[in-house]
Amino acid sequence: MPIVDLPEEAEMAAAVARIDAWAERELAAGGFLVAAERQEVTDRTASHRWYLRFKGDEKDFITVWFTLKQRTLHFEAQFMPAPETNQAEVYAYLLRRNAHLFGMWFALGPEDAVYLVGRVPARQVDDDELDRIAGSSVLYTDDHFPTAMTMAHPQSYRRRPRRS
Repeated sequence: MPIVDLPEEAEMAAAVARIDAWAERELAAGGFLVAAERQEVTDRTASHRWYLRFKGDEKDFITVWFTLKQRTLHFEAQFMPAPETNQAEVYAYLLRRNAHLFGMWFALGPEDAVYLVGRVPARQVDDDELDRIAGSSVLYTDDHFPTAMTMAHPQSYRRRPRRS
């Protein structure tokens, strides 16, 4: 697909329409997206924000926030709360995992919680990119959550039995 330099408003309107249509199709398909909500942002930090809720294996639900900023789509999913124990080991584990992730990375957020985050140019938002973001968010959470939580919260976290 050729890259066209669109005016900012047209670029943003196209991205909003593509995200809305993708979410509608995914919900109708009855796959792993179970809820989607779009909000307009009035504090001038972004134009729109979506809350997308996916079914997970290791966590019941994985919520991914899409935030359409000036010319980028920022996405994030809260991965886990701040580690109670073994902080250095947990952070070292997650930093090492970053080298194996595509298009997103682990980062610290509010209250030292760990997030999966990333961003793409608004003009690159299409069904394939949205599928990649959603799939990666769920896959990376399901793959790395048990190990990180076992290290960070050994007294309260118990891994789920494998589903057949």
